[in-house]
Amino acid sequence: MPQGWSKGARRTWPVLYLLHGGADDYTSWTRMTGIASMAEDMDAIIVMPEAGRAGNYSNWYNKGKGGAPGWETFHTSEVRRLLETGYRAGSRRAVAGLSMGAYGAMKYAALHRGMFRFVGAYSGVMSTRLPGIPELIMNAQASEGQDPQALWGDPLRNRDVWRANDPAAHARNLRGVSIYISSGTTSRLGELDPPGVPWSPAHLGEPISAYTARDLIAKLRFHGIRPVVHLYRDGTHSWPYWEREFRSSFPMILSALGLKAAQDDASAPREQENVWNLLGGT
Repeated sequence: MPQGWSKGARRTWPVLYLLHGGADDYTSWTRMTGIASMAEDMDAIIVMPEAGRAGNYSNWYNKGKGGAPGWETFHTSEVRRLLETGYRAGSRRAVAGLSMGAYGAMKYAALHRGMFRFVGAYSGVMSTRLPGIPELIMNAQASEGQDPQALWGDPLRNRDVWRANDPAAHARNLRGVSIYISSGTTSRLGELDPPGVPWSPAHLGEPISAYTARDLIAKLRFHGIRPVVHLYRDGTHSWPYWEREFRSSFPMILSALGLKAAQDDASAPREQENVWNLLGGT
């Protein structure tokens, strides 16, 4: 909660949602980043909701029966109402997430038009129906002990469900939203990895997320939407890079929430976009 917050206050506060990744929980942002110190003087409410180890920020299909889990409804309807009725939350909202949470952030911003003024996606799947991606998603579900088809059904027989949950299919809905997309492209160890740290297959998440990000970025640009893009080469699928990207996008978050940011900092992401676009986004 921001300084000066009161449940009985006459005013409301803007809200920043921070979404966690797969095989983790709602404590990850405070456990793995300096968000507490970064937000100490931030005049906004910060929400870090639980989303399940393999919830994928979705209302599950469950062979057409629906029912639990209903993470999307929980986050975009129930949590929103709780914040507005009990915590003086206002209508200015931003959302950001890493890995599975990056997917959730982009999906929520695209499917719930007008709910978020900013979306930040760090190393997440941005286009779920590209060749090979459905199989990867279902394998990830299975690795967490879930029925691979309980999430969205069969990719072919239930293609309408898969499309409904695909951020890239709804790219044009992101017009007017401030967007930051980042990912590594190689899976190799990078500058933020400690010397001698072993490579992990999990780091393949970086080129996979970059592969899907390029598809979404192309669709956004087709619709005249220009996201801020940082597709860097080396770097692992890990918190040091996600926190760096979050900090890089922080001035955009403040601006979207109507909060004051230093002029020099606020211009940095736009300058970064120009540099990375000139380099081909790699």
